[in-house]
Amino acid sequence: MEIFLQQIVNGLAIGSIYALVAIGYTMVYGVMKLINFAHGDLVALAAYVGLTVLMQAFGMHLSNLWAVILMFIVTAMFISLFGIILERLAYRPLRKAPRLSAVVSALGASLAIENGIMLIWGPNIKVFPSNVFPSARWHISGVVINSTQIAILLLSIILMLALYIFINKTKIGTAIRASAIDQDAAKLMGINVNGIIIAIFALGSFLGSIGGLFIGIYYRELYFQMGWIYGLNAFIAAIIGGIGNIPGAMLGGMLLGIFNVLIAGYISNAWSEALTFALLIIILIIKPTGILGERVAEKV
Repeated sequence: MEIFLQQIVNGLAIGSIYALVAIGYTMVYGVMKLINFAHGDLVALAAYVGLTVLMQAFGMHLSNLWAVILMFIVTAMFISLFGIILERLAYRPLRKAPRLSAVVSALGASLAIENGIMLIWGPNIKVFPSNVFPSARWHISGVVINSTQIAILLLSIILMLALYIFINKTKIGTAIRASAIDQDAAKLMGINVNGIIIAIFALGSFLGSIGGLFIGIYYRELYFQMGWIYGLNAFIAAIIGGIGNIPGAMLGGMLLGIFNVLIAGYISNAWSEALTFALLIIILIIKPTGILGERVAEKV
């Protein structure tokens, strides 16, 4: 039982990272009906940018706290801006083109970012420092929880709750939901749909950047193809929860994180990826729209 609870704790920490990244996929799909295949590479870029900022901050002899705060702020701003530029260059010119053109453009953007990371930071693995969050552990009924897991889980939940309130309680959030339901009707109501699309790319990239930093802090090893692996898992999480649905992305991320660590703990890490796809197929057969996908009124 203790091992099971330990795996649940580990799964919640990883799942919260998946959820943050999955929200980026689901927001773009909810409004544009487009799979942003470059989103995973933005997450990887965030991890690399964050590491660079952190090293520079340590070089300036900033305290650990201020260095970490600087890392989160600079990385989030940079990746949010990068997401807006990506939408302007790779997706907006193709908005009225056949869907396949946008998909090819997304794949091209993904490869461009991945190769850009390799050219700038090199093909070798980079390692995050181990002291980003204060090192501490707590033992609760045989279950070990460390400070990094608590920080990731708490910050992720706060960000997801803030996003949920923003989408459901603000005028901009209402405009985003209206654009997701019918863009033409939204335009007739005076909503600036172009501005809404920029906002969802900025928001999705912002949350993805935090997810990328958490990946670096939790796993510590960075490699230039990592965006594909983590992006694919987050994309699967978004589909499981119901792509286009923000609560669905949150739920899908948590479930997938727990599922992955249970497979790794009780069967084998080598089977994790294969069984993840098996889970995805089973859920799509039973409920093709995903677990929460039918709640159209609450789509992004």
